[in-house]
Amino acid sequence: MPKDYREIAQDISAYTAEMRKLTPDAMQGFHALSKAASAGGSIDRKTKELVALAIGVIQRCDGCIAFHAKALKDLGATRKEIAEIMAMCVYMGGGPALMCATTCARSALARPSRSTSGWRFMRSE
Repeated sequence: MPKDYREIAQDISAYTAEMRKLTPDAMQGFHALSKAASAGGSIDRKTKELVALAIGVIQRCDGCIAFHAKALKDLGATRKEIAEIMAMCVYMGGGPALMCATTCARSALARPSRSTSGWRFMRSE
């Protein structure tokens, strides 16, 4: 069943209001950090939001996805731009697995040796 990111954002917003009452200094600090990090500068706001959305996807954070997708809609991001960012998420989800797999395979295929380097690869049979 698809997730309703609008509903997720509304639920989080409602509880965030409660958190502001209970921990105002911490929430004010988080808001200030969010505002400063998101502000346009050398990198425009839409690009920053695309990066934030990608991080939310990679971290599998439904709340992050909900809020950054809404921000991107408000900033005029196109479906094509978001699709291209999602393609990067798929790539970066698989890329680190490949990097880890190669080091894992190297360890699995290495064996102690009397050589000066200490390790050598097993020969394929």
